[in-house]
Amino acid sequence: MDARFHLFDNEFAARFAKRFAGAGLLIHQSSLPRSTQELVSLRASQINGCGHCIDMHTKEAAAAGESAVRLHLVAAWRESTVFTEAERAALALTEEGTRLADAHPGVCDETWSEVRKHYDDDQVAALVCLVALINAANRLAVITHQRGGAYEPGMFAAAFD
Repeated sequence: MDARFHLFDNEFAARFAKRFAGAGLLIHQSSLPRSTQELVSLRASQINGCGHCIDMHTKEAAAAGESAVRLHLVAAWRESTVFTEAERAALALTEEGTRLADAHPGVCDETWSEVRKHYDDDQVAALVCLVALINAANRLAVITHQRGGAYEPGMFAAAFD
């Protein structure tokens, strides 16, 4: 499957991507731990079947020092012992916030309570915005058939300038 459309080759899409990257940079610069950001992005991308984003976030996490064991177990985090309680809360929020169309009632009170127990207001705001942003990124990539496999860590750093 080849890409249907190259977003960075279109003037309008490139302008949009620059603003989108700016939102990502704001989240990246937040106090939400970087490892949590990558785990959340990876899990949402797995759920949405976005090979491009799975490739990107796996490689970025590995480049930042994340272990292969934890990256491999993200898809089965509930049955794993390698994630902190805070990370588990973030992953639960990610799944519930991503699976809205699967007849899921949204984020349940128990999950929200766990998130609030582990993260301060700024981190909660960053986490909620990250779940929304990665789901939007997954949709952009899946709709236009962006494929995984060619990403190199730091490849899109210029988009943040």
